[in-house]
Amino acid sequence: MFRFLNRTHTLQAHGGWNDAALEKLWLYNLHYFDDLNAQDAHARRDLHQALIARWIAENPPTSGNGWESYPTSLRMVNWIKWLAAGNVAPPSMVNSVVLQAQWLAGRLERHLLGNHLFANAKALVFAGLYFEGTQAAVWLATGLKIISKELPEQVLADGGNFERSPMYHAIFVEDVLDLINAAQCWPGLVPNEQVSYWHETARRMLYWLTGMTHPDGEIAQFNDAAFGVVPRVTELMAYAARVGVGLPTAIENSKVIHFADSGYVRMQTFDAVAFLDVAPIGPDYLPGHAHADTLSFELSVFGQRVVVNGGTSCYGLGADRLRERGTAAHSTVEVADANSSEVWGGFRVARRAYPFELKVLPSSGHVACSHNGYTHLPGAPVHRRQWQMNKDSLQVQDTVRGGKHASLSRYILHPAIQVAAIYANTWHLTLAGGQRLLVVVQAGQGRIEQARYAPEFGKQLQTQSLVVELVSGEADVTFSWVK
Repeated sequence: MFRFLNRTHTLQAHGGWNDAALEKLWLYNLHYFDDLNAQDAHARRDLHQALIARWIAENPPTSGNGWESYPTSLRMVNWIKWLAAGNVAPPSMVNSVVLQAQWLAGRLERHLLGNHLFANAKALVFAGLYFEGTQAAVWLATGLKIISKELPEQVLADGGNFERSPMYHAIFVEDVLDLINAAQCWPGLVPNEQVSYWHETARRMLYWLTGMTHPDGEIAQFNDAAFGVVPRVTELMAYAARVGVGLPTAIENSKVIHFADSGYVRMQTFDAVAFLDVAPIGPDYLPGHAHADTLSFELSVFGQRVVVNGGTSCYGLGADRLRERGTAAHSTVEVADANSSEVWGGFRVARRAYPFELKVLPSSGHVACSHNGYTHLPGAPVHRRQWQMNKDSLQVQDTVRGGKHASLSRYILHPAIQVAAIYANTWHLTLAGGQRLLVVVQAGQGRIEQARYAPEFGKQLQTQSLVVELVSGEADVTFSWVK
């Protein structure tokens, strides 16, 4: 039995590695072999040896999901880590790794770029370090050349990953730490200046990740993002310390941090923290993990999530994937039942929103931004949102100017929140810890609706959403709290 993405299945004796009845992402995870290097993996050494031998026997070269370039890359790294840790290789394992490296070297995902090409390059570096000889030297040189080009492009100056997904950012942090670790395990093979750059990049990335992490220790959920896929920031910090990466400075209270290159803002008081999306959805040539979530935000108060985005429960081409990428699944404004960016096809985006007129005033706790994602509609409407964070409140003001369209501002609430109406346009929100927030709609017409929240792959939870109909193009909502 194998459990990935909160789904448990049995690996069938015939064709199980490529079972068409199972979703492709689940099958990809089956081929990754992440458990070889998981916690307490040594206790499952015999199982791992048998599973590796079975994979080799049942996955003939170049056939099936496991030989696609991305799962091949992740599996190669996991197998080489396992071998380098001193485990005894089953028959044909070493030869299989060589064959996988040869196959991958001729099928680098240059057409996809992004995290796929980087994963390919990382695998070639591992193979080039682990093996010796002319062919290994070519693998190493090829991998290092790709990484030297892609790392400065994919990691922005503020430390954020250019795909604007905190989940993929964390994956990327682990990738860079793995490269540093490998360079230390096989010293003298990677140029010192390249390793130094990896160290500096890892520090910037860890600072960004810390800044985009809620008090509960999990990431903010913008674009494709789910819990349970990557290590938590505390685990990555510990890994960084083990490989000698200098840790970034701590995130301070009572401060506005603007990640200007990636396009996110963290607003924090002693009791609350908000994360604001004033970013482009991602690089124009690589929007595959983007959601129509422009000007959405998330809020934690007293260490507990209050306002969330809808999350990510699945990939693929189904209705749930399309819904979860849509504007209505995020804590932002929807105009005329349209998506702010035209998400389609599982991993594609056509027309997309671009933020403009951004104003960040750290001293007063004020942020404002507009976007043009709805200007294709009659009257060319523009959504502008303003956040004002004070010691014990967060005010969110929305305006939509241009045309005459129905507009809704949604605030998706965490499932642990209990909602109680006090009177018109006013509610109490009770947190799991017993603390209360007061929510007042000062402009617009508010109501509570059912909603869905997907914190992890394979998991959808029922929750509630405060939905505010803009009146005369305006809405004004204040969340306030007292200890």
